[in-house]
Amino acid sequence: MSEIAPPDPVVRAVEAALFAATEPQTLDDLRAQIGAEADIAGALAQLAADYAGRGVELVERGGRWHFQTAPDLAWLLRRETEQTRKLSRAATETLAIIAYHEPVSRAEIEAIRGVQVSKGTIDVLMEEGWVAPVGRREVPGRPLIYATTPGFLTHFGLTSRRDLPGIDDLRAAGLLDPVDLALEGALATDDSAGDADHSSDESDSLLENHGDEA
Repeated sequence: MSEIAPPDPVVRAVEAALFAATEPQTLDDLRAQIGAEADIAGALAQLAADYAGRGVELVERGGRWHFQTAPDLAWLLRRETEQTRKLSRAATETLAIIAYHEPVSRAEIEAIRGVQVSKGTIDVLMEEGWVAPVGRREVPGRPLIYATTPGFLTHFGLTSRRDLPGIDDLRAAGLLDPVDLALEGALATDDSAGDADHSSDESDSLLENHGDEA
């Protein structure tokens, strides 16, 4: 009987680091812990393959890696009383605009929505960990500009912003109502995020009715 080869020490170290981490880890985070010379990318690929189809999976969201419960088993872990955090219409639209057009300033968000955005609306999104200031626009007044965070990708199960739904997909599914179309035109004309033909409320189905993850 042939002997079983011992597990790769780098794979074991990466697995342990990810298991102990309190938040998703980047390649640089793992290299800082394990060593710059270690093949971290290869270890992550090996672990992702090893855990594929199991009760716990290794996933990458926006360049950050973490273990999560397999989506098809979420029903086993769902609490009897599920708390649902529902964003207001203003917060949903603001988050969608930031996601599709980041980085954007408050004035740019207001120009797209056609109404003022209260400070509290952006504060709510920042408290959730989905939006953060990423600098200032080099124009008079140097306003803050905002973008989504890795936490936004993780919470909504997105690998990158390219995974955000498109207008055609949501229209075909009947998920756009007449009110949504008011923002659709404004968003579709802005190519600054490289994601043309998207609307703020394309993401309503993704953003509005979400519950705590198991």
